[in-house]
Amino acid sequence: MDIEELIRKLDLSTKVRLLTGADMWSLPALPEIGLERLVMSDGPIGVRGEQWTSADPSIALPSPTALAATWDVELVRRTGRLLAQEARRKGVHVLLAPTVNLHRSPLGGRHFECFSEDPYLTGEIGAAYVEGVQEGGVGTTPKHFVANDFETDRFTVNVKVSEKALREAYLAPFERVVRAGAWGMMAAYNAVNGTTMTEHRALQRDVLKDEWGFDGFVVSDWTAARSTEATAEGGLDVAMPGPFGPWGEKLEAAVREGRVSEEVVDEQVRRVLRLAHRVGALKPASTGSSTASGTASPAALSPGAGTAGGTADGTVDASGAGRTVIDGTALAREVAARSFTLLRNEDGLLPLAGVRSVALIGSAAAEARIMGGGSAQVFPDRIVSPLDGLRARPGVEVRHALGTDPRLRLAPLTCPTRALFLDADGEVLAEHPLATTEARWVGSLPPDVDGGRLAAVELRTGYTPGVTGPHEFSVAGVGAFAVTVGGETVFDAEIALEGGDPAAAFLSPPEHRITAHLTEGVPVELSVRHPAGAFGGMAFVAFTLGHADPSPGDDALIAEAVRAAADADVAVVVASTTLEVESEGFDRTSLALPGRQDELIAKVAEANPRTVVVVNAGSPVEMPWLEEVSAVLLTWFPGQEAGDALADVLFGDAEPGGRLPTTWPVREADAPVLDVTPVDGEVAYDEGVFIGYRAWERAGRTPAFWFGHGLGYTTWSYDTIAVTERTVTVAVTNTGTRPGREIVQFYLSPPESPTGSSTGSSAGQDGGRPARALAGFDVVDAGPGQTVITTITVPERAFQVWTDAGWATVPGDHTVEAGRSVADRRLAAVVSVRA
Repeated sequence: MDIEELIRKLDLSTKVRLLTGADMWSLPALPEIGLERLVMSDGPIGVRGEQWTSADPSIALPSPTALAATWDVELVRRTGRLLAQEARRKGVHVLLAPTVNLHRSPLGGRHFECFSEDPYLTGEIGAAYVEGVQEGGVGTTPKHFVANDFETDRFTVNVKVSEKALREAYLAPFERVVRAGAWGMMAAYNAVNGTTMTEHRALQRDVLKDEWGFDGFVVSDWTAARSTEATAEGGLDVAMPGPFGPWGEKLEAAVREGRVSEEVVDEQVRRVLRLAHRVGALKPASTGSSTASGTASPAALSPGAGTAGGTADGTVDASGAGRTVIDGTALAREVAARSFTLLRNEDGLLPLAGVRSVALIGSAAAEARIMGGGSAQVFPDRIVSPLDGLRARPGVEVRHALGTDPRLRLAPLTCPTRALFLDADGEVLAEHPLATTEARWVGSLPPDVDGGRLAAVELRTGYTPGVTGPHEFSVAGVGAFAVTVGGETVFDAEIALEGGDPAAAFLSPPEHRITAHLTEGVPVELSVRHPAGAFGGMAFVAFTLGHADPSPGDDALIAEAVRAAADADVAVVVASTTLEVESEGFDRTSLALPGRQDELIAKVAEANPRTVVVVNAGSPVEMPWLEEVSAVLLTWFPGQEAGDALADVLFGDAEPGGRLPTTWPVREADAPVLDVTPVDGEVAYDEGVFIGYRAWERAGRTPAFWFGHGLGYTTWSYDTIAVTERTVTVAVTNTGTRPGREIVQFYLSPPESPTGSSTGSSAGQDGGRPARALAGFDVVDAGPGQTVITTITVPERAFQVWTDAGWATVPGDHTVEAGRSVADRRLAAVVSVRA
């Protein structure tokens, strides 16, 4: 494919048109050169596609923190291949993932969507993700480039960070995914050292493209491009969404008037066409099947299934030859179990043995929280709750008690729902089935809906109450709503947007509640109508009808849970964060579990000392009851197969394979780095490279659980270590009675300074070096009594620091240590580096 010849065939207007979204999720087709629409979709736990609706289901994998907790690059690579399979099934060419920002502060609201506090682990997991997706002929866009590590004022905040911290921490994962061959990169909303990232020539052109040799395309985060010349000259290649925005006619005019060189536009087009070739969307014009709405036509398959072939250069073969179908359900279950991290296991309570009765307690036990909020949201066609998973276990009686419900919002009803698209006269333009009472069409309406005639969207469903009493209903959204229950209008008013983040209209919209008295067994019809339309071809429909049964109140619910726990062999409490705590669009205000869950856990543990707490959260929470319970199992946001994976691990069919990718504090106040709130529009990364365990060690503080911590169901000895140049070999032995999996971690410490300290003590961003940093890891499996040998090569960058003159190797005797966590290092050896 001669891309230069294709560029010569295009006039300026056409070239510029190719650089801005044709709509919310795609770039336009150019049939004259064989270019199909290039379709993008949010990830990272699934592929939502162009329709933000349950009518188009997707496999829902565990959260990125869970993926990182596996420390298993091959497993992550396999999940990438599954995501590529899902993308091809949905006609998607580019996945807007993975997120390789860092866990700088545990208060980061989007913490769950990032991998780790450690740049090396983040880079290795991110690279495996990229490689897996792109092996399937689908592009990736690692994001958000760069220093987008919190949500508060994310559209406008300026991050002040030293060059050293950028290079050694925040840029490091991006550099790694570029080396892995990423085909795209997403520019962040925020500014870095005074320059908005979409305009940041020094980082986007000089570092990313020139220094690192990145040959992919740079796409803006949605609406992040806000200028014309500065973004074009600053290294941005595609401005999304479209067709409106700062480019289009404005960019064409800037070129014609000499304010932007046409060579800049040609380079942008070159990168887009290179991407199209890689994903199979650029074909000879004589055979191209492009239309205004056409994409490659993968077979219509159920979620998690599908085939499409590939060629050596990464393009898609629509025949489907050459690729093995991946069972998405099975892989989601495997990844979840591998990610579950056993933090505490007193007296070997887990795995459960000889247990006949389980008290399963918590709102998240019956309605699992499987994902975080925001653009990471997808709609699976099934969710296995912990209650489902444990009740499927033969020979075990499971009694569920709610205990307390920490959710501030009512959940949508999970029942067959009809979405009616209405014109101004109330005539039905189209009807679509939904699995829940949640309406979301962002960017595009269903193809059979005439956006020009659309005046309203109405959800209708039938509901049969299981209990008599005052039922709560809610409508969450922005704008005018009319709600009926049993034919009676119970709400007809406007709901106003709160706060300054426009994304909140669909990420966390305001909610209005209504109470209606219903009778057990008597069905009622429910509906909610909302004015809607398409403006300039763009649609925005996002609202939910929520519901909750009558409640006796938390005091009675907690008392019921305590009674259930006292009567059972084992109590399992599923404690969770909520959508109001972990989501895109805002940061956390506390690390405490929401509601009265801490009180519930303490009382259950008092009633039954054999209490297991399952923490269903994407990021750290405080655990004031830690010493009172027998076991703590962290399940992160575990994806759609949550319940089956939980049963597998609790009863020992699978080992909890996870290790912490981030340090967990005892108390929020103990965390060395917390700041996520801008002051005068800025957040200063004054801690420099000292984030995560590096900061904890420097501060001399002890967390609840260190980076890398995690228990299994067997024991291990670390036997020998040997070093040859930069290659380190370690022998470990499974000293337990059952097969197990160990994650061998390697940490490198720099030579001691003349003052005897490797960490340094001077103030400011660039004072000193961390005491140690992760420099390698490996996952090993062994049977009882079996010894296995693992070998890693310490990367050259681990021996380097950033200076005013660039990267410099630090000579001297570096210490490499192997162990089970950053605080549990078992073996040590010296790696000598010459000047």
